[in-house]
Amino acid sequence: MNPVGIAPRRPASRVVRAAPGGPVRVTLQRASDAAEWRDAARRLLAQDTDPARVEWQDAAAAQASLFTTGDPATDAAPVVADAGADPWPWPAPFGALARRVLCHREPGRHALLYRVAWRLRREPRLLDLAADPDVARLHALDREVRRAAHKMKAFVRFRKRSDADVYVAWFDPGHPLLHALARFFVGRFASLRWIIVTPDASASWDGERLAFGPGAPRPAAPAADPCEDLWRTYYASIFNPARLKLRAMRREMPRRYWRDLPEAVLIPQLAADATRRTAAMLEADATLGVRAAAARCGTLDALAAAVQACRACPVGCRGTRAVAGEGPSGARLMLVGEQPGDAEEHAGRPFVGPAGAVLQQALDAAGVRRDDAYLTNAVKHFGFQQRQGRRLHRSPDRRTIEHCRWWLLRERELVEPVAVVALGRTALAALLGPDVAREAAGSRAPVTTHETSGGRVIATRHPAHVLRAGDAAARAESYAAIVAALRTAAGR
Repeated sequence: MNPVGIAPRRPASRVVRAAPGGPVRVTLQRASDAAEWRDAARRLLAQDTDPARVEWQDAAAAQASLFTTGDPATDAAPVVADAGADPWPWPAPFGALARRVLCHREPGRHALLYRVAWRLRREPRLLDLAADPDVARLHALDREVRRAAHKMKAFVRFRKRSDADVYVAWFDPGHPLLHALARFFVGRFASLRWIIVTPDASASWDGERLAFGPGAPRPAAPAADPCEDLWRTYYASIFNPARLKLRAMRREMPRRYWRDLPEAVLIPQLAADATRRTAAMLEADATLGVRAAAARCGTLDALAAAVQACRACPVGCRGTRAVAGEGPSGARLMLVGEQPGDAEEHAGRPFVGPAGAVLQQALDAAGVRRDDAYLTNAVKHFGFQQRQGRRLHRSPDRRTIEHCRWWLLRERELVEPVAVVALGRTALAALLGPDVAREAAGSRAPVTTHETSGGRVIATRHPAHVLRAGDAAARAESYAAIVAALRTAAGR
């Protein structure tokens, strides 16, 4: 690599005519240099040299014998424009197109560009003919160069060299683009001392001057630096799984670039977790919507109307009738069940089915009037599975409970009961969270009491447990637990 701050001289092309009327060989010292090709092309155009006679050669890749005729006098003399020749300033759009196409690795690009330049003198509107084979090929090469330049700007990653305050990046853009893009990196990283290495060339910036040197293989750049862990943490934190499209990602960030990207090691795991994380994000968004809607309800009637319109969870989206709570707004006792059943969904009232009959019997045994209590459910819609024309109860999942619990908590705030009886594990999870519900279930106690800032919560079995119990003793035990919980709450 050249020393930092020493800019190389602009290469000069060598144009050699083998014999009058014979082929003209042009040797380019740097095949991607636009100024060098322009000077040679204009000398040829000044003499109206037919493109079919011109042979373009790259000095770095060719053998010396290909550029000589054996006549030293002829070899040493470049073709020079006549004194009165018109240099012909070609159209600006063609000049910009040529600068980009020359950055392509296509070996025939110099001949193609000269052929189009030669034709433009006779066909001024040639570049407007998109169907012309030469023009179409130029634009195809231009698109590939633009795409490669975009990738280089996006995917170059600097790593700090351990022995100096210099940042080094190795990148293979696929085309000799470094000379054309070096000023872009100077503008973006003007305050750093950096070196960019590609297979074709290298560029260095010391904070004041830009210099170019030869290319090098990938081992010339550091393998990693301490900042990469921080960068990977940042990349993982901004990764949006909801916007992940693997096919589009691979198209925009092909795998051949991954080896030079520190964050690439995270992509497989982030992609694998994308579906789960997207579902969690959607769930959180829907939950926030339910929470906000519940908070806006100032009365139990308004809350019942909002519950009826809710479609935040899959159960509600099935369009079944929502069942809100029932009872006086100032009730001292609140009873919370799991979810309405088939009978409750048809009637629009809680606890009117078989489990409701068991609860009514327990209320009578505990000396509690139903009309004095507020009855509701943790989940407001009937969750079921269709089987042989019947709708069979299906326990609500965690997502449904999480959505609906905000309706329940708002009911509790509006009613302001002194005591709440949670009938079953779902009701307790909705009121106090799943961890408390698991702990209560693990204790196997028929009745558990939990003191909260909003009042006492007494948890026991659901009345449906009495109906499902396998024998008379189990049914009697469950029923006695419900009565005991109701008596404790009534005493409160």
